[in-house]
Amino acid sequence: MSQLLVFGNEKGGAGKSTLSMHVACALLQSGAKVGILDLDLRQLTLRRFFENRTNFAQLHSPKLPVPTVSKIDPTEIGTPENHFNMLTSQLLNTHDFVVIDCPGALTKYSELAHANANKLITPMNDSFIDFDLLAHIDPETNAVQGPSIYSEMVWDARKARSLSKGAPIDWIVARNRLSATNMHNKRKVGEALENLSKRIGFRLIPGLSDRVIFKELFPKGLTVADPSTLTKQPTTISNIAARQELRDLMVGLELPNFTIKF
Repeated sequence: MSQLLVFGNEKGGAGKSTLSMHVACALLQSGAKVGILDLDLRQLTLRRFFENRTNFAQLHSPKLPVPTVSKIDPTEIGTPENHFNMLTSQLLNTHDFVVIDCPGALTKYSELAHANANKLITPMNDSFIDFDLLAHIDPETNAVQGPSIYSEMVWDARKARSLSKGAPIDWIVARNRLSATNMHNKRKVGEALENLSKRIGFRLIPGLSDRVIFKELFPKGLTVADPSTLTKQPTTISNIAARQELRDLMVGLELPNFTIKF
């Protein structure tokens, strides 16, 4: 059965586009058929990435796997719900996975994506600024005081899915851009996330650290999931570690009918 993978939160700069392009390429290199829908209609980072990939493939590697990129038409006559459902249905009917990148703000299309997700992946940087996206905490004790408006929106989407007897949304929070330093802050954020995950029901997995290789291949539309013969990256300890981080991320997503082949 096809899976709708939605990368979303309501904060910019958390790494939604970076995670979504790496996950999509990992799926492609493992033989999956992938559809793409970029809902950030201003930046269109994910769509631009795959335009770069298509151009690179045409010039250098015709066998490089590319996804089907579907586009939201802002001039479409009719409701956003009908337009969204039409696009996602077309992709789900012909692909194994559909990857959706949401903007860092609540829009109608973003809300629809969250409501229809099989897996909702919420990246967050390792700071209490990003933690505030999920919940508010007591500044003295770090005790959780209550969920944020974003967590409440996800809760409403999960509740609506339950009432309609649909499959539950697997909500995954990925700790992104973890630093090797500042261990005290990392431990405090980690403890708060572990407590919060039990309270509001998400799974916590490692994301991608802050490495140059996760960004510098963007103009070619490539990632560490692609062969080194194409990326032209040296076999350094850092690059090997980056590839393993992506493998660990894919394992953490627990995708059905998927085997890592990169």
